[in-house]
Amino acid sequence: MAQLTGFKQDNIGAFIIKDPASSLDYTLDWTNWMPAGDAIASATVTATNTEGDSTSLAIDSTTTTSYKVTADISGGEGGQIYNVEYTITTNNGLIDSRNFRIKCVERQL
Repeated sequence: MAQLTGFKQDNIGAFIIKDPASSLDYTLDWTNWMPAGDAIASATVTATNTEGDSTSLAIDSTTTTSYKVTADISGGEGGQIYNVEYTITTNNGLIDSRNFRIKCVERQL
């Protein structure tokens, strides 16, 4: 089972709250899923608005290690909800996908 740090859960699944002005790293870890001797060969991260509109959430960069994918995500529009999907291909040709939602909220003290 994946350990979620900073995420909240609702009846749809995992989500995290992000301020539109923040640029943060979000990492997903495939260690517990990865078959012995295999590793991540490539990864893509995409973001779409849950209403189907084009997104203003930006995937600025992605980095990959043997078992983890990190995306630097910025932007978004307050009040919008985005689906972020991480898709990996392993050295042995396996393909897997995981996703979570980002709810953009103007944060205040």
